Amino acid sequence: MSLRSAVIAAMTLALCACGKSRDGTLEIAVMGDSGALKEQGLRLSPAAQLVRSATHEGLVGFDEQGRVVPALADRWIVTDNGQSYIFRLRDGTWPDGKRITADAAAAALRKTIAGLNGRALGLDLAAIDEVRVMADRVIEIDLSAPVPELLTLLAQPELALTWRGKGTGPMVRGSDEEGAQVFTLIPPEQRGLPKQPDFTRRARKLAITFTTPDKAVTRFNDGYADVLLGGRIDTIPLAGSIGLTRGNVQLDPVIGLFGLMVDSTQGFLGASANREALAMAIDRDALIGRFNIGGWQPTTRVVSPDVEDDLGTIGERWQGMSMDERQTQAAARVAAWKSGGRGIPTLNIAMPGGPGSARVFDQLQVDFARIGLSIRRVGERDRADLRLIDVAARYGRATWFLNQLSCTVQKSVCSPVGDERVAEARKSADPAARAALLSEAEAEVTSANGFIPIARPLRWSMVRSGTPGFAANPWGWHPLPPMAWLPR
Repeated sequence: MSLRSAVIAAMTLALCACGKSRDGTLEIAVMGDSGALKEQGLRLSPAAQLVRSATHEGLVGFDEQGRVVPALADRWIVTDNGQSYIFRLRDGTWPDGKRITADAAAAALRKTIAGLNGRALGLDLAAIDEVRVMADRVIEIDLSAPVPELLTLLAQPELALTWRGKGTGPMVRGSDEEGAQVFTLIPPEQRGLPKQPDFTRRARKLAITFTTPDKAVTRFNDGYADVLLGGRIDTIPLAGSIGLTRGNVQLDPVIGLFGLMVDSTQGFLGASANREALAMAIDRDALIGRFNIGGWQPTTRVVSPDVEDDLGTIGERWQGMSMDERQTQAAARVAAWKSGGRGIPTLNIAMPGGPGSARVFDQLQVDFARIGLSIRRVGERDRADLRLIDVAARYGRATWFLNQLSCTVQKSVCSPVGDERVAEARKSADPAARAALLSEAEAEVTSANGFIPIARPLRWSMVRSGTPGFAANPWGWHPLPPMAWLPR
């Protein structure tokens, strides 16, 4: 290659590495429907969570590394052995110009918490006894027992506070002539924060395109996006289509639930031992091997062993049994059921679309066929016997997992006794006693066999080298505001 050709090639690569942005705007492709822009209330899709957290603030928020940072509250203290959190609000205004007061903020927070009743996030917040006003700009949250993860919970998009249906930023949303949604940082002085002399130079716009996974990857690959967000197991083969070795693919070290939820207790699935047969039959190593992703580990536990309050008394299931032995025992249970003249219809498994889901289904089909069962794949919103669950944990404690699987949330198969142990743990101020109760709860939930764990969830993104404001983090959560700030 001549020197001239080499220079041209280097310049082309440099341009591609910066994407095809407009006037310094950072182009972001999000895997998700544009309907996320219209989602209201507290049941939000991942794309809608991204929008909510950009345009609405709670008492606290997240930075790009998943750390809690000030938002409407500019400072806080924790007292009474972790059972009281006192927040001082910044001197800002609501969208209509009215001053933010503790009365209004506390009322909004109470309303939001009440709206989460009956959901897993509501159970996470169940230890909140009272939200009360202490002074014009001071709120206190009283707890019945310590909740070490309270700040992390308050930073969730669903806990953002609204005033007459609108949020306080830190960004405002508009659109451009090309149909992209443009998010712009609100100047600090308009939010009750000190003026920043270099704000105009440092702040940049974000142009967000919501689109299908394959189109999002194409936009990134063709240089029309610098960041791609929203990757999960169902879409990760698309990342491999341009090469995982390029260094653009970022995997988040998340924990959570990835496996099959039992949605029907009719016939064969009505017995816990039969549901356990399904769990025994899955060759998790073979399933993970279909994706060829280093470090992705299988699990048979409903609670991740990495959580802070795990005592280590509950290990992986069926240790000491080979895969053949497990499938032989599972097949015997299926045969015993059929020998009684009871048939087992084809089981429907609800899954999202995408090539990753297809790989999961193919392995499940092989494994279940070995024990005498046939399965059919249906859409993720269709009625089904089993449902593929893929949820990243919002905080790193056993209570998150157990609340997800509680009888309040899961109506088909759950453990009332397990829920009782979790409720007792919630009231305990002794960390050791609380951890012991949670271990008992995990054992009860596991024996119900309402959820069949497979592995950790996968969360992935694509980011061009040198893009500021993005970092892999344990929640798989990538807020927009940090990406709108250029380095000093």
